[in-house]
Amino acid sequence: MNKTASKKRESPKRGKKPTTYRRIVTENVNGKAVVQSDEPLLAYEFKTVPGYEHTLIWINPVIPDLSTEQKFDRYRDSVVPGPGGTSLHLVTFPPGSVFADPSFDGEAARNEVLVRLRGLADHFEKEDPAMHKTNTVDYAVVYHGEIWLELDDDETLHLNRGDVVVQNGTRHAWRNKGTKPVTMLFFLNGARARETSQA
Repeated sequence: MNKTASKKRESPKRGKKPTTYRRIVTENVNGKAVVQSDEPLLAYEFKTVPGYEHTLIWINPVIPDLSTEQKFDRYRDSVVPGPGGTSLHLVTFPPGSVFADPSFDGEAARNEVLVRLRGLADHFEKEDPAMHKTNTVDYAVVYHGEIWLELDDDETLHLNRGDVVVQNGTRHAWRNKGTKPVTMLFFLNGARARETSQA
């Protein structure tokens, strides 16, 4: 399904239909639960990273107010919610060989990620762009495939389909050391920043 990038930077999924997810949103109308919308969401395919896809399913930047209609019709300034808010993402990571390919342009990838994943990409470390930390509690579910979670001091955990990680605002990176894409489901809960003690 996914192969290393070609010299022309063509997507490895050439000829394959883009990934779509069905999103159904409900609401209360006159005291009855009804369908507000039922639509396919097309995954965003990164042009600079073949096989890397991101779909923002929903975001509440802050605590939702159910006395008003809940809508998500545009990308916010940040895909990372503030305290009390939430966001739901489906992400497909290509194998690490994509990043090791000589044609991979790290600077172009960084620029695209900064535009597409506003509020998240600016947390990626310059020395190791996969490493990051946000003020969120994340529920990360391996939806399909296998992946490796890296923490500080090179501690690494191998995860398979159905495994769930609860990240409590910790520094981490997701590494696809396999040969096939992996899809992850991320539910981010906005949290207050940890107070740092000053010496």
